[in-house]
Parts: sequence; C-alpha cells; structure tokens
Amino acid sequence: MTTPAPQNDLRLVVLDMAGTTVADDGLVELAFSAAARRLGVEAGTPQHAGMLDHVRATMGESKISVFRHLFADEDKAREANTAFEQAYGELVADGRVAEIPGARAAVEELRAQGRTVVLTTGFARVTQDAILDALGWQDLADLTLCPADAGGRGRPYPDLVLAAFLRTGAADGVRQVAVAGDTAYDMLSGVRAGAGVVAGVRTGAHDAARLTAGGATHVLGSVAELPELLLRADA
Repeated sequence: MTTPAPQNDLRLVVLDMAGTTVADDGLVELAFSAAARRLGVEAGTPQHAGMLDHVRATMGESKISVFRHLFADEDKAREANTAFEQAYGELVADGRVAEIPGARAAVEELRAQGRTVVLTTGFARVTQDAILDALGWQDLADLTLCPADAGGRGRPYPDLVLAAFLRTGAADGVRQVAVAGDTAYDMLSGVRAGAGVVAGVRTGAHDAARLTAGGATHVLGSVAELPELLLRADA
C-alpha cells in the first residue's frame, strides 16, 4: 500500500534508464561492436579492445560524445552513432531488455507519493522510444528526455537534470530534485545540477566506490529502495 507524502521536499525525481531502471544485458557493448565494424574496426584487434575499454569507462555518457572521442572526426562519429543506435534498436526489438526488478513499481510509488518522475538516457530518442515500447513504459513516467531534448549534451553535464527541472516546473529549486543512476557520470550530472539527493544504484556499470567518488549522497542496492529513501529524506 502506498503512503502519500502530504508535502514533499523532494518533488522531482530524475532517473537514468539503462542500468538503473532497465537491464540491457550487455547490449551497449554488442551495439558498439556492430558500429565499430561498420567503420572498419574489427573485434579482436588492439584498436577495438582499446575502444571497448573507453566505452566501458564512460558508461552513462552521451553516446555521440563517446564516438566523437573515439573517432576524432564529426562525420565518422555521427556514422558510428547512427550504426550504434540501429544495432541497439534491433537488439531491443528482439526482446533483449527487461526492467530492473522493482523498477516499475518504484516509479509508480514515487508518483503515488506526489512526486514528478522523469526518465533520462544517453541514447538517441529513437532508441529511448524503442526501449519504452518494448517494456510498455510509454506512460510510466511524467516525462522522458534524451540529450537532444537538453541541447545535445548528455551526462556528465547537468543539462538533462536541468531540462527536467525546467520542463516539468515540479520543483521550486534544484535542491528539491533527486537524481538516481548507476554510473559516476549520473552522479556528477546530479551534483553539477545542484540536486538535493544524488543516489547511486549498484545494478549497473559502476560499483559503490566509483559512485561515491562521483558524488553520490547515497548508494542503494537498486532503484526499488529509492521511494523509501525519499520518504525518509522528506521527514
């Protein structure tokens, strides 16, 4: 049974998708390999291994930013990003994504508490929509945002969090915002935005140490623990 909070100090909740609310079973690496192959970088080569290490190290960052770093050429970066999004979308269509256990219930609980919930991603809109469609989550949150909705910059910049703040009008100030994600980039984005709570979850790319180093105010086992955390924070 839900427990409404009559007056929430934390009125806006900005949640990451892959690794935080969505389990994608390594699809980022598979889609990256498909994109790299299109640009002539074959799996098993030293170049591919070095690029894959960078992809792993920058989980949570906007994908176009990752490809700009890897290829140092705007046209190649855009070609790689398009190939990545296409490959990822095909994997999603094959049923390769699922919710993190308890994620849907957590979003529903947060909204029942009177909070506004925004789902964010470093993927392009077409990929984000494919994930939402696959899970039947089109109407789960109050709003969904991708980097293009925030001027093109994804994490670790604060733009997605601030876009959620401005578009929803749910909070009077950034201290009334809670951010949750599974990477240090999510944490840094929340810190830079001035969020009152920046919660790391241990269901994705980074461990507790990296989440804390990124600026996490709390580290949780999963997003399923977030509604209770915010109720305690409001008290």
